Order: sequence, then C-alpha cells, then structure tokens
Amino acid sequence: MINQEGSGFLSRIPVVTKNIIIINLLFWMASIVLPRIGIDLIHIGGLHFPWATDFYAFQFISYMFLHDTSSLSHVFFNMFAVYMFGRVLENVWGPKRFLIFYIVSGLGAAVVQEAVWFFNLRELVFASQDYINLNGAQIISKGEYMNYFVTIGASGSVFGILLAFGMLFPNVPLYLMFIPVPIKAKYFVVFYGLAELFMGVANFGGDNVAHFAHLGGMLFGYFLIRYWRKNDNDNGRFYI
Repeated sequence: MINQEGSGFLSRIPVVTKNIIIINLLFWMASIVLPRIGIDLIHIGGLHFPWATDFYAFQFISYMFLHDTSSLSHVFFNMFAVYMFGRVLENVWGPKRFLIFYIVSGLGAAVVQEAVWFFNLRELVFASQDYINLNGAQIISKGEYMNYFVTIGASGSVFGILLAFGMLFPNVPLYLMFIPVPIKAKYFVVFYGLAELFMGVANFGGDNVAHFAHLGGMLFGYFLIRYWRKNDNDNGRFYI
C-alpha cells in the first residue's frame, strides 16, 4: 500500500513556516538572477526612506523577504531561526496567528528603522536646498541621495519570533554556538535585546546592521502578544 501522507522533511514543517522559508529563498535567488536582465530586485523591494525618490509603500512588506546576495549567511541564519522557533510558535498559535505575528513584527522593524533614518536625516529633510554636493565630485537631488539608504532582511520578524519564544517558553534551555552551557530562553532574549540596543547606540564604524529595526520587531511583537493574551483571557481562551 502506498502511504498518501507526506513523511518527508518538508511535510513535517508547518505550512506558514515552510512557505515563509520557501518565499525568502526564491526571492534571494531572484535577487541574484534578475540583475542580469537589468532588474535590481533589492533596490526595488528594499525599504527606502519616505523622502527618497524610489520609496514605495509596498516596501514595508517586500523588504522583509529580501536578503544580501553577497553570501548565503544572511538568508540562511534568518531562515534557520524561522525554522527552529517559528514552527514551534505556529504549532501553538496556528497558521493565521503566526503569519499575523510575523508580518506585524516585520512592519514594526520597518517603522522603527524609518524613525531612526528620520532622526539621522532630519536636518537634510528640512533643509532649504534641494541638491547635495557629494565630496565635490557629484551634485544630486536630496531624493536621489536618500535612495542610498536601503534596508532588507527578515531579521525584524526573526527577533519578534525570538521574543515570542522566550515569552511562551521562558525556561526552555537554549545553546549558543560555541558555548556548551545551556541558557534559559528568557535570558537569551534579554541578552539579545540588550546587545542590539548597545550596538545600535554605539553605532560602530562599518556596522551596516539595522540594530534598532531588530528592537522594533521585538517591541511590536511584545505588544501584539500582550494584546492577544489580554483578549484571550477576556474571552476565556488561554492560548498564550
């Protein structure tokens, strides 16, 4: 008799988690191939500053499915975290709630990143001149200059997932790479959050990671969990 039920690796991954991973990998491959025919998917779909000439509202969603194409590490580690922790959350919450959480965390990261850009570029935004002199070599409009600020990646959603896992399973032991001592999930999340805050405030030269965006994903994820928890308790349900 032929077994009609899937027993492979992919069949054991919850549907939303699996599709998130597949979509991200497809977008990553497309970002490598499409520039050969003149389509820069990362520039089109990456999150831009609203005052940039190439900003579009859909980038608040599209940016979280794009990753750095110079290596596999960016997309790999994000999707590995989605697989490790996202499938657990989806099994607890169900596919609809997990998808909402993933998107809201990503949107929260985008909102915080835009706020950070605005803080850093506020003088330029309100400046009376319409053009920028780049080191005396090139003169471009403010909107074109702001096109240089682009953020991509699912890390905002991933940090939301990490926070959710720490809140739902605070005492589950986790192991960090190269550290053989288990760390409870709640401490792991606190450590990660403080590390991102430090890196964001320190703003080390050459650091192109959007640390505050990661914190934004955690912050929006936290408030969404608190809202669900209160709403579920008020309705006699205790999912979280």
